[in-house]
Amino acid sequence: MMNSFLRNSAAACLSAALLLGGLSACETSKRGFPEVSSPTNDPDALNRRQLEATSKQIAQVVNDKVDYMTPKQELATRFTRQFGDGTSINKTIIRKVQETPKDKAIYYLVGLGLRDGMFRAMAIPLLTSSNNSLYLSSNAPRYILTSVGCTFCYFNFESNEIVGTSCEENTGGSRCDLTVENNNAFFAR
Repeated sequence: MMNSFLRNSAAACLSAALLLGGLSACETSKRGFPEVSSPTNDPDALNRRQLEATSKQIAQVVNDKVDYMTPKQELATRFTRQFGDGTSINKTIIRKVQETPKDKAIYYLVGLGLRDGMFRAMAIPLLTSSNNSLYLSSNAPRYILTSVGCTFCYFNFESNEIVGTSCEENTGGSRCDLTVENNNAFFAR
């Protein structure tokens, strides 16, 4: 009986030691979160970090010239995917809109293409940082043009905002329809 008690006690102690050893091998820290971070006093760095958290830099304006950080072909592919209805985008541009020289310039990323032989376009306003970097935000609206009988449609602007459309030719029955969506999945995975 005493022998059996000793064996059971030894087995229980061995089990407890293995259990404690196994638990101590488990990692209890969270990965990806720094334990110490140093605050920055640079407002531009803080603004860039906030922009990058919700958006992606696609270009930068240097001496009134747009330098693309994301290749135009990739932007065209992403526009085609964003339409998701068979529209094929073959041209992308970044257009500066500024009603008067005193107004702050607004930049739009624009994709131009066709669907079933009809003109289609999409414009997305870009965020501008203090160093003239242009960011596309996932919560930026999409302005979508669909032509009905027009070979080319234009966005109409008022106070640097898209407010309507125009058809290139004024033939009877031709028009350009504008649809506005509240957000985009341009860089969604």
